Amino acid sequence: MVHPFLILEWLAEQANLHLGPHVLYAWLVMILLIGVGYFATRKITEIPSGLQNFMEAVVEMLENFMEENLGPKGRRYFPLIGTLALFILTCNLIALVPSAFPPTANPNTNAAMALTVFGATHFIGFREHGIGYLKHFTGPMPVLAPFLFVIELIGHVARPLSLTLRLFGNMYGHEIVLMIFLIILPILGPVPMMFLGLLVAFIQTFVFTLLSVIYIAGALEEAH
Repeated sequence: MVHPFLILEWLAEQANLHLGPHVLYAWLVMILLIGVGYFATRKITEIPSGLQNFMEAVVEMLENFMEENLGPKGRRYFPLIGTLALFILTCNLIALVPSAFPPTANPNTNAAMALTVFGATHFIGFREHGIGYLKHFTGPMPVLAPFLFVIELIGHVARPLSLTLRLFGNMYGHEIVLMIFLIILPILGPVPMMFLGLLVAFIQTFVFTLLSVIYIAGALEEAH
């Protein structure tokens, strides 16, 4: 897929920087989120308003989501899940901006996040249960432990692959369809796809976040 024009890619070429568009727009998303965080917390008041009020509502919603799925321990993992959710959503919404490329339409961006969730999940598991965390992979019957270990290992390794490809496939597919409509009907054609893209952006953020929380919840559970 070739975009007709990407403003950050053009600027990078002028500066003789050889960076992919997914890297450039991922940096843009990080700058945007850091800026929003700064301005939302620059003058914190007891009665929030404006950007502070909006961000407090977002944070509270994410915290409630974490506690509903992880219980009282959920708040501890809010920085990881909250950051991923806001980053993915902003990356997805960038697709609706003309001359912008969503970083989540590139598998490298998604793989980095998926591997982070994969590593964090098992780190949390070992921190919570110690060496006993390995019981999650062996099952209750010692005679079946070798077979179950292989099956569980394959299942866990497939998780980051699943997270990566699901998000990539949906966002890349939306980009292709949007480009096709832009070529066929350059004025009104992309409008319906932009509304659909808005829905896809939120759904895919929710799916990635929910699966990440489920994986962490599984690591926190006692092995049976």
